[in-house]
Amino acid sequence: MKPFLDEHFLLQNDAAETLYHNYAKAMPIIDYHCHLSPKEIYENTSFSNLTEAWLAGDHYKWRAMRANGAVEELVTGGEGVADYDRFLAYAATLPQAIGNPLYHWSHLELQRYFGVNETINESNAPVIWKQVNAKLETGNYRVRDLIKMSNVSVICTTDDPIDSLEYHKKIKELEHFDVQVLPSFRPDKVLEINKAGFIEWIAQLGHVCGEQLTSYDALLKALDTRIDYFQEVGCKVSDHGMDYVPYQQATKEQAANIYTRKLHGENISLVEEQQYKTYTFLHMAKRYAKYDWVMQLHMNPTRNNNTRMFQQLGPDHGFDAINDAPVAASLKGLLDALDQESLLPKTIVYSLNANDNEILAALIGCFQGGGVAGKMQLGSAWWFNDTKKGMIAQIESLASFGLLGQFVGMLTDSRSFLSFTRHEYFRRILCNVIGTWVEQGELPYDEEQLGKLVQNICYNNAKRYFNF
Repeated sequence: MKPFLDEHFLLQNDAAETLYHNYAKAMPIIDYHCHLSPKEIYENTSFSNLTEAWLAGDHYKWRAMRANGAVEELVTGGEGVADYDRFLAYAATLPQAIGNPLYHWSHLELQRYFGVNETINESNAPVIWKQVNAKLETGNYRVRDLIKMSNVSVICTTDDPIDSLEYHKKIKELEHFDVQVLPSFRPDKVLEINKAGFIEWIAQLGHVCGEQLTSYDALLKALDTRIDYFQEVGCKVSDHGMDYVPYQQATKEQAANIYTRKLHGENISLVEEQQYKTYTFLHMAKRYAKYDWVMQLHMNPTRNNNTRMFQQLGPDHGFDAINDAPVAASLKGLLDALDQESLLPKTIVYSLNANDNEILAALIGCFQGGGVAGKMQLGSAWWFNDTKKGMIAQIESLASFGLLGQFVGMLTDSRSFLSFTRHEYFRRILCNVIGTWVEQGELPYDEEQLGKLVQNICYNNAKRYFNF
């Protein structure tokens, strides 16, 4: 029986152990998609206790706590609810979460950052609470300390086009902090013409750009201006969240008519929504290509499914799920439209529906080329898929349909500064997959060659691909 979470955790053969310990483990981390706060990084936020560090903003943990019967005040907090009681609620949840990646992640976080090697439960929770809080009180576990402790070299945050990016600028001026913290351009709100808040957001964009965006030409100009501004601040990545992949051919005149009608309060049909989204998306994507940005497409979530809880708490509180919208035809339309003009940026595609893995892997192979190694990427197992099973499935799909050796590796997609352990989790799984192929005689055991490939996936490929 192997001990839990020892140095060979998830490594099931000699080749896997060698690849991880000698090649993967020490590689720096490039976290090219996350939701960390640049303000908290600049201000070097400290945590009063483990609840603040562990549960704030972590909808993975919140979902598990609800499933274990915790009342909402203990999950997301409420007036008069003690942080200690919230911590105890999560400590009571974890023993029930075997098989869930949270069980592994949470213990990795306790072990790697705070030296806690015990498996947490209700009985030892009070001792762990005191032990971790004592370390937090030393002042050596602030946000930037955790980033450095994790061997992170680059962080790409997720930023609205109207964001001032003031904290990204301030971070660049910090002494003794050489981690690159770069913005990512996330223009979802300009595309969601039928969602609440669209007109209000357009007004905000206009205010930032110094003009009223009463025409579609003015809107496109404003988007160009903001892309240019993000470029000046160091942006190298755009990011699109798509509940479904839109594609409906449209002229600029048609898109302009739809936009104007929306501003005047008229209803927009689904077909018209798709026309507007398609033309506006393609306009932005062409500018990404001009700056050699990487374009990320996150597709197939279904969001805010619980109306009552959405009204009570708002978005991003753990009430999203996996969608089953078709992806192949629409994504082909978008990629092909850009490729026909030789303006298809480097692109990473992710689907929250794991059934899409091989559909996406096959489709993006049609658009590789241009002398760019791995130009089109099947993104890492994302959100509900970043389980052990999901990571293995993504690795195997990519290897089966493309080039695993050109993969740009893992990301956290997290709001937690303790979540960098997910890179370790991925690296152990990656090395075990390759090591297992070796042990089964499916690969020759060329340690130097495989070790280099592992290091490239962990770090070097992303460094090259994103031009960091």
